[in-house]
Amino acid sequence: MTPVRFSHFTASSCLGCGLDATLAALRAQRGGLAPCGFEGADDLATYVGEVPALDAVALPTELAEYECRNNRLALLGLQQDGFSGAVAAASARYGRGRVGVLLGTSTAGMLQAELAYARRDPDTGALPDDFIYRTTHNTYSVAAFIRDYFHLEGPAMVVSTACSSSAKVFASAARLLAAGVIDAALVGGVDSLCLTTLYGFNSLELLSPAPCRPFAADRQGLSIGEAAAFVLLERPVDSLDAAAVLLLGTGESSDAYHMSSPHPDGLGAQLAMSAALRSAGLQAADIDYINLHGTATPSNDAAEGKAVAALFGNRTPASSVKGATGHTLGAAGALEAVISALALQYAFLPGGVNTPNPDPNIPIHYLTANRTLAPRRVMTNSFGFGGTNCSLVLGRAG
Repeated sequence: MTPVRFSHFTASSCLGCGLDATLAALRAQRGGLAPCGFEGADDLATYVGEVPALDAVALPTELAEYECRNNRLALLGLQQDGFSGAVAAASARYGRGRVGVLLGTSTAGMLQAELAYARRDPDTGALPDDFIYRTTHNTYSVAAFIRDYFHLEGPAMVVSTACSSSAKVFASAARLLAAGVIDAALVGGVDSLCLTTLYGFNSLELLSPAPCRPFAADRQGLSIGEAAAFVLLERPVDSLDAAAVLLLGTGESSDAYHMSSPHPDGLGAQLAMSAALRSAGLQAADIDYINLHGTATPSNDAAEGKAVAALFGNRTPASSVKGATGHTLGAAGALEAVISALALQYAFLPGGVNTPNPDPNIPIHYLTANRTLAPRRVMTNSFGFGGTNCSLVLGRAG
């Protein structure tokens, strides 16, 4: 594929809001997970990654119909690192109709529906009149909100393929740019905590009672987090700074092995990684670091480990950041693309938090501590329920 430039990017998660906070936490190997105190789910014996100060965020009055936790998280994320100004400048440069909005989420504003359900009419069961499904719970809500916030008129879409959602939007945006449909794309992911997610994963017996330990021999399950991460994608300019980050390749697969379990040999994951390498015109030996999907569930880590070992052996350094951020579900792809971009720009490989003893039965080169190394090309993996898989390859311009 023709490389696409990360002209601006930002991320907000339980590690903090903005790139400085995110980078500082990663360098210190400081996680943001804490015992679950989320309202309505504080009886769950698990850890979660809540975004700080989210409850204090207020939407603009003219966008009040979009009021929900997910859209407040989106706004908080957009306000970091000068990202809103960069989008506004791109809109002025190219025109409102030439900037696309492509986002990933899993549950969108479902919490707003849960809160409305708790206030339903005791006699009729009717939901309260102030609940607006279209602008809150609806999966497209976050794209509509961001489009209205920036007064954009270009193509807009939301991908909801579980945990691969906000990785797949990079591939979709790259295709739109290559086809000449748009000149810039606001891509990313937003996913916020809600009761359906927390109790749903609890019912699947996938929640860890302690902060999650990806790829650890004694891993017990995942920790749920929330995040908003955004990237402004544009075509490369003639003269790029050596530290500029490029999207070099994308790979997608849908193995549909099982509704919630990966193929035990990671065949779908292997297909996605192989496709990403082909898209970038690279070989496995060209990748300097792999950001693993690494959810910390026994089956997911084992399957991904087999897929990585089949392609890369045990040579390529790899780790999962979910021990620090938790699994941010539909936002994970974008959040970890941004973290991979930081690794490229600041010459370090993030070690996995909470994993002092990697599983010896998974034959990959798992990093337990940060490594000072200037990677030139990295791969980041996002694998979702139902076998919806996506891998991205990023690289430095010079």
